[in-house]
Amino acid sequence: MKDCKLYDAEYRLMDLVWQLEPVNSTALAKRCTELFGWNKSTAFNLIRKLSGRGFLRNEQATVTTLVGREDVMRYESRAVVEKSFGGSLPAFVAAFLNGRKLTGEETEQLRKMIEEAGDE
Repeated sequence: MKDCKLYDAEYRLMDLVWQLEPVNSTALAKRCTELFGWNKSTAFNLIRKLSGRGFLRNEQATVTTLVGREDVMRYESRAVVEKSFGGSLPAFVAAFLNGRKLTGEETEQLRKMIEEAGDE
């Protein structure tokens, strides 16, 4: 799996591009100023950095994503499980639930996911 690690500012920019794409780079920088208080140069530096890392494409002043939101979320989720729980998905689920009750619908959705992901 591609290294999809994003730092907070990078994720904020990516989130905005996912919402607006395709988006003009100048218009994107302006939105970043409005929403995040960033200087224009900060937005353009992040666009350049994320383009260099293969997350974004900036052609003819139009910015689009090359990596989907789901890919980033999957990478981040796996990184949390690996870092905090030694890769143990059951330990992660136990910590996540920690006394929380699942609805019948949630239980059924999880059961289906487990069955689909299982070896058998």
